[in-house]
Amino acid sequence: MAGQEQIRPSQGQLTAEGPGGPEGTSAQIAARKASLDADIDAVLADIDEVLEANAEEFVRGFVQKGGQ
Repeated sequence: MAGQEQIRPSQGQLTAEGPGGPEGTSAQIAARKASLDADIDAVLADIDEVLEANAEEFVRGFVQKGGQ
């Protein structure tokens, strides 16, 4: 895909900061993971809703036409 960049967070952004040090306690890490899992589930549920409502239009967007 031309013109698109993939941005990856640096290792420092992946760790949970807190009183337990840069890595945090395992309870903090587990809470952060649970929070991120819930956020991901919410996004996937939104995508699923859109696809249920507009599946035909979504698929048409990926069908090649002619010599494209």
